[in-house]
Amino acid sequence: MTIASLAQQGSSMRAMARMLGRSEGTISREIKRNSCAQRGYASSPAQAMSCSRRIKARPLPKLDSQQVLWGTVLTLLEWKWSPQQAAGILKRVWPHDPTMHVSHESIYTAIYAHPRGELRRQLVACLRHGHSTRLPRTRGKDRRGQIPEMVSIHVRPPEIEDRVMPGHWEGDFIKGAGNKSSVGVLVERSSRLVLLAKMDDATAASALAGFSAKLNSIAAPMRHSMTYDQGREMTRHQDLTAQTGVKVYFCDPHSPWQRGTCENTNGLLRQYLPKGTDLSVHSQDELDIIADSLNNRPRATHQFHSPLEIFAVMLEKWQQPVASIQ
Repeated sequence: MTIASLAQQGSSMRAMARMLGRSEGTISREIKRNSCAQRGYASSPAQAMSCSRRIKARPLPKLDSQQVLWGTVLTLLEWKWSPQQAAGILKRVWPHDPTMHVSHESIYTAIYAHPRGELRRQLVACLRHGHSTRLPRTRGKDRRGQIPEMVSIHVRPPEIEDRVMPGHWEGDFIKGAGNKSSVGVLVERSSRLVLLAKMDDATAASALAGFSAKLNSIAAPMRHSMTYDQGREMTRHQDLTAQTGVKVYFCDPHSPWQRGTCENTNGLLRQYLPKGTDLSVHSQDELDIIADSLNNRPRATHQFHSPLEIFAVMLEKWQQPVASIQ
């Protein structure tokens, strides 16, 4: 308003700068930028032009709530896909449309940028972990009894470690509230295909029945070995081998990284089977639906193809030699 008043009085730019305590160049740029042809420099039009430039200089963020991309990302998060999976599948589905591309870091930022409230809680609940920090893994002396005739992971063939050949699995139990219910988990190391087995309890007999049924549902050439921790539920591993043909290898105590694929899968499963809940309420059909959901989710390690796609390709490669012989 002062500049407009001084301009109407015919003051020079040098005089305006001296009066306002600014440089002459600053006053000159302000008048040139915000003058209009009809009225010259006037306070109200100048303010409107300045605000318009600020808005254009700061476009809406890519994940603004009014954008189509944000709605698509929300849908994928509701499907329990991670931000990394969502970002990867968007680039795969729209490879030539940059407006539909976003990084997983931008998705995390958009989620946590929301103010505290119900919407923020709903968005954070879509993520795999509901807490901001991880509890430390305790170390201690292994007080469990030894499993008879254990075969150590250290004598496992190298092709299992390299994930070159399919048909090698990792297994585990995930426990419910008070460790009174459990679900058996099997993950194929090459494809990351997941199988879930309903368990009546955490006994060796239940583990034998549940794992045998699931492994025998897979074609024989796609089941060769299973790597497990030293849980007492696997004391009948020799019977499992006799019923399924699957050789069982055991990890070292307190070494979850030796079975990292299964540990990662357990984290994914906790979105469907939260800690502290009764897992016995889930039927085998419901567990199969959860496994199908995981198996159809894209994985970064497979260039955002799903485990089911990768497993199908491996199975087809196995069947091709058989078909050619016939």
